[in-house]
Amino acid sequence: MSSKKRQPSLAQLRAFDAVAEHLHFRDAAAAIGMSQPALSGAVSALEEALGVTLLERTTRKVLLSPAGARLAVRAKAVLAEVGALLEEAEAVRAPFTGALRLGVIPTVAPYLLPTVLRLVHDRYPDLDLQVHEEQTASLLEGLTTGRLDLLLLAVPLGVPGVTELPLFDEDFVLVTPLDHRLGGREGVERSVLRELKLLLLDEGHCLRDQALDICREAGRAGVPATTTAAGLSTLVQLVAGGLGVTLLPRTAVRVETSRSSRLLTASFADPAPTRRIALAMRTGAARSAEYEELAAALREAMRDLPVRTVHD
Repeated sequence: MSSKKRQPSLAQLRAFDAVAEHLHFRDAAAAIGMSQPALSGAVSALEEALGVTLLERTTRKVLLSPAGARLAVRAKAVLAEVGALLEEAEAVRAPFTGALRLGVIPTVAPYLLPTVLRLVHDRYPDLDLQVHEEQTASLLEGLTTGRLDLLLLAVPLGVPGVTELPLFDEDFVLVTPLDHRLGGREGVERSVLRELKLLLLDEGHCLRDQALDICREAGRAGVPATTTAAGLSTLVQLVAGGLGVTLLPRTAVRVETSRSSRLLTASFADPAPTRRIALAMRTGAARSAEYEELAAALREAMRDLPVRTVHD
């Protein structure tokens, strides 16, 4: 004879999901804005409703039971589907309204956000655009977990479940000190990168990886990281101080080189090293039609930038 179990509530599933992620009641409660006693009670109620023990509680830590580890995956999937349902309903009610959480990489944000913000302000005044500047790995984590809706970053990403909407390609240029032999030159061969003292961004920046790829293509085995910077502004100032040269995407050149009179740029011979910038969304996102329309509008708005717009 079986007794009928109560249906678990969404609040109980959210509480369990938070504990499964943080393995700490206080941190989990803070993460979802719930009091610790309420969180503990919700997890206990879920255990009772399901008829299984989800957590192993000790005085020092919280662990998932074997059943808890299996069901945590299901709980996260259920919550993601509920989130998608709410997002779908919002999109159906009125496109380009409500919140849009846009993630942007640091080597794009200062140079493209003015165009993005102006477009949204003029064309989509009811859209609540919320911008988050983070490195690529953090942005992808935010997109796949639902913390972010859309990304603006360098591609290709090659991540399953993520669809890229290409916007444009842009060339890299060489930034040199004022007295450098390559300063101001055009048609520079990539092979010069084999012997130059190249300054790079810190680990974690995709632009660093792109620069290393360009060097490898030019036949350079590696770049010793004797000096690195957390941002392009610092990197360019190091060049102005005579510590070496660096690579900048064209969209960053005007902003970054205008801060010092001790800099020159050199352009590469065709085909110049390039990077592609795109919007990225979850494949099958409820608002995918909006994101595709936004991508088309951005391509048009970015025609005045030193880039080559591309299409799917």
